[in-house]
Amino acid sequence: MAAGSIRSPISSSSSLLLSFNSILLFLLALSVTAASAAFDVGPISLRDDGGIAPGRKVGGRAEVRGVQTDRQVQDLGLFCIEEHNRRLRRRDGGGGGGAATSAGLLTFGRVVAAQRQVVSGIKYYLRIAAFADGGERRSFDAVVVVKPWLPSRTLISFGPAVDRY
Repeated sequence: MAAGSIRSPISSSSSLLLSFNSILLFLLALSVTAASAAFDVGPISLRDDGGIAPGRKVGGRAEVRGVQTDRQVQDLGLFCIEEHNRRLRRRDGGGGGGAATSAGLLTFGRVVAAQRQVVSGIKYYLRIAAFADGGERRSFDAVVVVKPWLPSRTLISFGPAVDRY
């Protein structure tokens, strides 16, 4: 026998093992693909109670039901009005007490509509009924982000409502 024709039992068993592993990997990938296709339930979303409900994408906006009786949403509306007034006083009066003019300050009425969106925290889109200095009722749109794991609320935007909610 020639020296080049002798096969090492080690090299043939390692190549057999390599091809066996390749076949197993292929079968695993095939079964995972088949299982995911068989159990496709569509997009998943969060219900108002925090549970998972199929049908909507996570991260999309969801209506908040029972806004008038939802204490957390009403508190967020009050926070938005107070933050707007604080920023207005700081801009007009330098942040002090009574030197600022009361023009433009608002009194909170109630949140009349709300949507929430899961982001890095929860982003609320609020339609707020408030009263101007003369008692005129006006509607405002506010966006506020709440991070429940921190005592954090940030008013992102606040302004007069431009369309129907």
